[in-house]
Amino acid sequence: MKSILFITLLSPLLFCKSFFAQSKYEKTFYGGIFYLSEYIISDEFDFYKKTNDEQNQIDQLFKVAVNFYEGDISEALLALTFTCLPFNHIKVKFLFGSQLKIPLPSPPKKIFDKRLENLPSKLFFDSPNTSFGDKDKLSHFFGNAFLKYNFGFFNMSKFMGIFVENVEEGLFVEGGYSFRDIIANNLGELFGKLLKENKNILPSDILKLYNLLYLRIIL
Repeated sequence: MKSILFITLLSPLLFCKSFFAQSKYEKTFYGGIFYLSEYIISDEFDFYKKTNDEQNQIDQLFKVAVNFYEGDISEALLALTFTCLPFNHIKVKFLFGSQLKIPLPSPPKKIFDKRLENLPSKLFFDSPNTSFGDKDKLSHFFGNAFLKYNFGFFNMSKFMGIFVENVEEGLFVEGGYSFRDIIANNLGELFGKLLKENKNILPSDILKLYNLLYLRIIL
């Protein structure tokens, strides 16, 4: 009871902290990435992580992003896609073994490293039992949700998901084809589709489907 009372009393303070922090950032693509990155490394998110599982943490990131963009789900999904990237550059292969390092939208390295450390890692019940886990699947999930939410008139998200996986394997130095990536893509696609019908749906509502489908197949 004491802990519940403490959280209740603390909640307005946390809200005020977030509210004033937002004023430092413009409601732009880059503003969202920097704001969300700062939030992920904040004491506020650390406090939230101590009392919530990782799927709920993903829900919280989605809520914070939507709130930052004042209800603009499309902008929130796009910013989350880049905020959750586990790398801040890509290496492109060329003929004769040459490579080109291309930077991606990202905060300074110190913030990037801390952000990566704090990202939720256990998206699914069978996520790798490591500190990294399935952190790389977050961008797949939100990226495909963004595509489906904005380009639902044809199967753009599925096409792009498969296209990117194959391009990664052949073009990028650190790329590779992963069926778990495809699973995250499909779940993100479903999330984007359902968001158009129900703005209150959360990432965990979709991520839990993976567990249910697995149990159904096993049983």
